[in-house]
Order: sequence, then C-alpha cells, then structure tokens
Amino acid sequence: MSATTPTTRSSTRIFFTVTPFVAQIVSGSGTKSGESQAGRSTFDRRVGGSLVWPAELRSGALMPDRRFTRYALATLAFNLTVVLFGAVVRATGSGAGCGAHWPSCQGEVIPLSGTGATFVEFTHRASSGIALAMVGLLVVWAVRRRPRGDAARTTAIASGILIVNEALIGAALVLFEWVAADQSIGRAIAITLHLGNTFLLLGALTLTAWFASGHEAPRRPFDPKIRRLLALGAVALVVVGAAGAVTALGDTLFPPDSIAAGLHEDFTGVFLVRLRWIHPVLAVATAGYLLYLVGRVAAPEWALSLLRALVIVQVAAGAINVGLLAPVWMQILHLLLADLVWIAFVLVAARTLAPAHALDR
Repeated sequence: MSATTPTTRSSTRIFFTVTPFVAQIVSGSGTKSGESQAGRSTFDRRVGGSLVWPAELRSGALMPDRRFTRYALATLAFNLTVVLFGAVVRATGSGAGCGAHWPSCQGEVIPLSGTGATFVEFTHRASSGIALAMVGLLVVWAVRRRPRGDAARTTAIASGILIVNEALIGAALVLFEWVAADQSIGRAIAITLHLGNTFLLLGALTLTAWFASGHEAPRRPFDPKIRRLLALGAVALVVVGAAGAVTALGDTLFPPDSIAAGLHEDFTGVFLVRLRWIHPVLAVATAGYLLYLVGRVAAPEWALSLLRALVIVQVAAGAINVGLLAPVWMQILHLLLADLVWIAFVLVAARTLAPAHALDR
C-alpha cells in the first residue's frame, strides 16, 4: 500500500490537468471581444531569440502543426499497443518472466536465455521503454516549439508525467511480486491505479494531438449542467475500467468452467472472483448513461455517432466475452474497445467545452 501512495497523489494531481471537465486549466486567455486584429500577424515572430506567438494563437487554437500532430498520433497509437500487450502479459501469466528484477530482466539488460514468459515480459518492457522515449520526445518538442499557455504544450507535459507514473506502477508490480498467480489486495489496488493512470495518459495524448491540429481548447464559462454531465461520464468510465481490470485478473487466476459455475463462484469464491459481478452491472449502467449524454451535449455529429457506436459495440463485446468464458483474444479486444470509448469520450468533451464558434469549424 505504501508503495502506491506517491503514485496515487501524482495521478490525482494530473487528473485535474487532463480530464475534459476541468480543461480550463490548459487554456489561455483568448482575444477579447471587439478587440481589433489590425496589424496582428498570424505568423510567429522572434524577439531576442525566443519564439513569440500572437495573442489569438496563445489560446490553444489556430496553431496547427501537422508534423507535431502526426507524431502525437503515432505516440498515442504506440502507447495503445503497449497497453494491449500488457494485457497479454497478464492474461498469459508472464508477469514474473523477468523475476523480481526491475528494470533489468533476470539480472541482465538483455536476457539471452529463459522461458516463453521471459520473452513475453521482456518484450513488453522493451516496448514500454520505447513508449517512454516517444512521449519524452513529444514533451521536449512541445516545450521547445510551442508557447507557454498553449493547450497542446500543457497536455504533452501532462503525458510525460503520466507515463513516468506508468513505469513506477509497473515497477511496483514486479518488485512486490504482484504478478503471475498472486491474488493479493495489493495487486488489485495496483492494477486499478494502473488502469486509471493509463486512461489519463491516453486522454492527455489524445488532447495533445487534438489541440496541435488547430482545435480550440475549452474555456470558461462552462454550462454547469453540461460540466456535471461530462464529469460524471468521465468518472464512470474510469471506475468501470478499473472494475474491468480486477474482473480480468479474476478470470485469469480463476477461469470458470461454465457460465453457471462462474455465476455460482461470483458469490462463493475468493474475493477477486466475488468482485466479478460488479463490472458488468457498472458497465451496463455507464453505457446507458453515455447514450443519454450524447443526446444532451453540443458536439459534432461525427463525434457523437462515434461514441454511440463504440459504446454499443463494447456492450456486445462484453456479453460475448462472458459467454465465451473470457478467452485471451476476447479480453484484448474488450480492452481495446474500452480504450477507444474513453478516447472518443475525451474528444466529445473537448468539443463540447470549446467556445461555441469553434463547433462550427
């Protein structure tokens, strides 16, 4: 427990930086109403060797950078792949493949021998290292090339902090041996923190690409009702995802022999199994809420349709996952859909909270 406390505090701070319903933190002050634009250039200027942007660009809008945007999207896609591969590590019981060693694997930088579990775990660690380097480059690029107060710069920095959190939680799982067949409460808590931090990381990377492509950042004033709707949706998705992580762990450690046996074990098995029923109940409730939400927010139809479709497909995938007794491939697909639902929700929230005129662009 004590090992996760610093990470919890750090994740909590970052939550209020990157989640859509408090996105006013990442926005600067826009051009005042009626302010003359005469004499203002839409190109950057250099004063004393420093890059200076016009005031209307410092709000987080009108700053498209195709190269930076493409790189942010590539970083998002690679991190999403690493997240899915992490689920493969858990589902195949390969988490102990490198022993209780971190960052080395079996005491070596590159293990030259070992089991299949060693290969799977080391591959995941290597890909995680690449993801860390990619996010690090994104942060350096944003800090060097984008002005202070820029929304994409802020979310890029947030993604840098969040991926460090990812690495620390992963290290805790290994060093405390919360891997393989471990069924401790510590592991359950760690994986819920891991899932929550992963959602925040994916959200920060999504917003970085979104703002860098020229979309305006959310700014006050917000409609209090809409803000509450989005806040509840964000919290619900994170809670459902965390419950899903615990459910997936229970399915991996105690796979049911049949649906009937699984239902019986949900009320008579060990604590990880007894928690399994919570996830589908929360998932169905959250899906219903999100379908209600898409009819109440002012976002573009493409974004609302995307979120609506993903929610429906995800519920169907969850039912199939239960019916098939949670095979590994279905667990991976279910996680992918969960991540895509979260990303779509972040985009809907960002557009909903953007100034009204930005919705027409």
